Amino acid sequence: MMKAQTAKHPFHSVAFWFFGIALIVSAWAGLQAPVYYVVETRELSPEENEEAMDSAISEADSALWGKVGQTLTTAPKVESEIVQTPARAQGEGRFFELSVNAHRGAWSLLPALITIVLCFLTREPLAALAGGVVSGALVIQAYDLTGDVLLPAIASNGAALVIVLYLLFLGGLLGIWSRNGGSLAFAQWITQRFVRGPKTAKMAAWLLGVFFFQGGTISTLLVGTTIKPVADEEKISHEELAYIVDSTASPIAILLPFNAWPIYVQGLIFVGGVGALATEADRISFFFGAIPLYFYAILAVCFTLLMSLDRLPLISTTFRQAITRSRERGLLDRPGAKPLQSVETSEVEVASGYRPVAWEFALPIGLIITIAVGTFIFMGSPNVLWAFGIALGVAFFCSRFRGLSLSQLTDGFGSGLKSVVYGAVILLLAVVIGRLNQETGGGLFLVDFLGGAIPYWILPAVLFFITFLIAFATGTSWGTFAIALPLAMPLAWATGTGAGLSSELLFLQIGFAAVINGSVFGDQCSPISDTTVLSSLATGCDLMDHVRTQIYPCLWAGGFAVAGWTLLCVFLS
Repeated sequence: MMKAQTAKHPFHSVAFWFFGIALIVSAWAGLQAPVYYVVETRELSPEENEEAMDSAISEADSALWGKVGQTLTTAPKVESEIVQTPARAQGEGRFFELSVNAHRGAWSLLPALITIVLCFLTREPLAALAGGVVSGALVIQAYDLTGDVLLPAIASNGAALVIVLYLLFLGGLLGIWSRNGGSLAFAQWITQRFVRGPKTAKMAAWLLGVFFFQGGTISTLLVGTTIKPVADEEKISHEELAYIVDSTASPIAILLPFNAWPIYVQGLIFVGGVGALATEADRISFFFGAIPLYFYAILAVCFTLLMSLDRLPLISTTFRQAITRSRERGLLDRPGAKPLQSVETSEVEVASGYRPVAWEFALPIGLIITIAVGTFIFMGSPNVLWAFGIALGVAFFCSRFRGLSLSQLTDGFGSGLKSVVYGAVILLLAVVIGRLNQETGGGLFLVDFLGGAIPYWILPAVLFFITFLIAFATGTSWGTFAIALPLAMPLAWATGTGAGLSSELLFLQIGFAAVINGSVFGDQCSPISDTTVLSSLATGCDLMDHVRTQIYPCLWAGGFAVAGWTLLCVFLS
């Protein structure tokens, strides 16, 4: 008779004791850690100069101008000023906004550090982010966690955009596709009309990964489960298929970011004193402007294309053996492997009597791309909310017109919302901890401590490696963004301005690209990442076989990316 397993008592958990000690240390830091003040400057744009002219004061009358670049132990009496430099008579004076910000020395990094360690210990990003939020609240002495921390952060524009775009629009769209079967019909249409052999089967997987540019669950499950029966017939090893499916998920999502990514990330990249990041539209444009610098993502997608064409030389001996084994002996898995059970697309529950058609997926996708690109061209910033809102409305009315009942559509809409609730909660907590990292002054501390210590040309490599480790440990790129961006962006800006580079903004974009790509790299290679697990699950591959075979080309892509950023930095000097 088997003995019933008993749950491990929390007192026996390392994570439990670590979190308890962390709370005590955080509370002590909030009460006892010294606070340091830094005066930051931002030059106003020509459009802002006219408004600032009436309130501007001279350098001589400013209480803060002489304190720029100093670390103060007492708070200045004035918190902000608009200062105009000389040349007033010629009307060519420059206007600067001065503001006072604070950090708590090394204790400012405590919430981020606690979040990372909890991710290692618990393997649960949600619990780790919640622990980091509590720690940050204690450090800034915000003891009313709900009223002083959660509600202000959730009421922010960044959190509202995450809720509307990710939860409402994206969740609703996925739910409607689950009832009309459009996404599955489109994937099957591509497969049936395109596949003629092993290369075209892999090319079909690659193309589907590009078409499903939302990334995540919808990409990995639909691409993997749709192409797997055909790929099995063509004797394509499960390691090959899992690599293509995984490497066209998040990398494609940041290269074709007509999705929730820019809306979420822009809320984490404010840097005091940088006019190019002053508004939400500026930050979204900054995100899109940095896409050509996403070297890792570009190489990851190109490598999978070469894999589809049987032209990728940068693979391990184990990977080559898997390809030879499947082609010559028909063994799709390594002898002794333990494949994860291949799943059907359980999210797709087409309404009874309804005939799915491919255009019901293609039309909303086409609208998303067209509207996002069009608003980017004509308005200077892609309006992703318009794109998804209109696509959702069109998908709804098309399905209603073709015969789906209102109750079926609303039921699908509700199931779509449920499917993304967990991810939405993680994103909201990530927004909260991102704001807390700014309030504790972690980025300011790194600027003070490391600003002149790290050679500018090596900083992108350092940021890439650190974010890779965090994402590999946590299995989430979005959680890594929340931890790293508020710390890395001020450091990259200060390092670039201190080095006297020809383009400080380009250097900031390189540092930003290193963080985004390092996070995606670590997430893709992590055995606890949802996309890694789902890629193995959807293709019927052994999880660790997938991890071991894909990490080799991923490392090559990461190495080339670091080399590219380093050379680009050298040319900026």
